[in-house]
Amino acid sequence: MRCTIAGQSFYLQASEVETAMSRVRPEPVAGACVKLGRRWFPMLQVGAVLTGQDRRDITTAEVFKALARLGLDCRTSPPVEA
Repeated sequence: MRCTIAGQSFYLQASEVETAMSRVRPEPVAGACVKLGRRWFPMLQVGAVLTGQDRRDITTAEVFKALARLGLDCRTSPPVEA
Protein backbone atom coordinates (compact mmCIF):
# COMPACT_ATOMS: atom_id res chain seq x y z
CA MET A 1 0.00 0.00 0.00
CA ARG A 2 1.27 3.44 -0.86
CA CYS A 3 1.27 6.03 1.92
CA THR A 4 2.79 9.43 2.58
CA ILE A 5 4.65 10.15 5.79
CA ALA A 6 6.35 13.51 6.34
CA GLY A 7 5.92 14.40 2.68
CA GLN A 8 7.60 11.25 1.33
CA SER A 9 5.88 8.29 -0.32
CA PHE A 10 6.40 4.75 0.93
CA TYR A 11 5.05 1.37 -0.08
CA LEU A 12 4.25 -0.68 3.02
CA GLN A 13 2.86 -4.15 3.67
CA ALA A 14 1.77 -5.43 7.07
CA SER A 15 4.18 -8.38 6.89
CA GLU A 16 7.10 -6.07 6.10
CA VAL A 17 6.23 -3.82 9.05
CA GLU A 18 6.09 -6.79 11.41
CA THR A 19 9.38 -8.18 10.08
CA ALA A 20 11.17 -4.84 10.40
CA MET A 21 9.97 -4.33 13.96
CA SER A 22 10.65 -7.92 15.09
CA ARG A 23 14.33 -6.98 15.50
CA VAL A 24 13.57 -3.83 17.51
CA ARG A 25 13.02 -3.57 21.25
CA PRO A 26 9.81 -1.62 22.02
CA GLU A 27 10.14 1.64 23.89
CA PRO A 28 7.72 2.40 26.75
CA VAL A 29 4.25 3.19 25.39
CA ALA A 30 2.57 6.35 26.65
CA GLY A 31 0.27 7.34 23.80
CA ALA A 32 -0.76 6.04 20.40
CA CYS A 33 0.60 2.57 19.73
CA VAL A 34 0.41 -0.43 17.43
CA LYS A 35 0.51 -4.14 18.21
CA LEU A 36 3.07 -6.04 16.16
CA GLY A 37 3.31 -9.70 16.99
CA ARG A 38 2.81 -9.89 20.74
CA ARG A 39 4.33 -6.50 21.57
CA TRP A 40 3.06 -2.91 21.59
CA PHE A 41 5.18 -0.18 19.98
CA PRO A 42 4.82 3.62 20.10
CA MET A 43 3.70 5.03 16.73
CA LEU A 44 6.67 7.37 16.34
CA GLN A 45 9.16 4.57 17.00
CA VAL A 46 7.59 2.45 14.27
CA GLY A 47 7.41 5.40 11.88
CA ALA A 48 11.08 6.26 12.42
CA VAL A 49 12.22 2.67 11.87
CA LEU A 50 10.10 2.16 8.76
CA THR A 51 10.92 5.42 7.04
CA GLY A 52 14.40 6.22 8.35
CA GLN A 53 13.19 9.74 9.07
CA ASP A 54 13.75 11.77 12.22
CA ARG A 55 10.87 11.47 14.68
CA ARG A 56 10.53 15.25 14.77
CA ASP A 57 9.51 15.15 11.09
CA ILE A 58 6.83 12.47 11.55
CA THR A 59 3.38 12.91 13.03
CA THR A 60 1.60 10.23 15.01
CA ALA A 61 -1.51 10.78 12.89
CA GLU A 62 0.32 9.98 9.63
CA VAL A 63 1.78 6.75 10.99
CA PHE A 64 -1.49 5.77 12.70
CA LYS A 65 -3.44 6.25 9.46
CA ALA A 66 -0.95 4.22 7.39
CA LEU A 67 -0.75 1.31 9.85
CA ALA A 68 -4.52 1.22 10.41
CA ARG A 69 -5.04 1.03 6.63
CA LEU A 70 -2.76 -2.02 6.64
CA GLY A 71 -5.13 -3.67 9.10
CA LEU A 72 -2.80 -3.55 12.09
CA ASP A 73 -4.15 -3.19 15.65
CA CYS A 74 -3.70 0.55 16.36
CA ARG A 75 -4.80 2.34 19.52
CA THR A 76 -4.84 5.97 20.57
CA SER A 77 -3.83 5.09 24.12
CA PRO A 78 -1.82 2.23 25.63
CA PRO A 79 -3.67 -1.02 26.28
CA VAL A 80 -4.57 -1.83 29.87
CA GLU A 81 -2.43 -4.71 31.06
CA ALA A 82 -4.36 -7.37 32.96
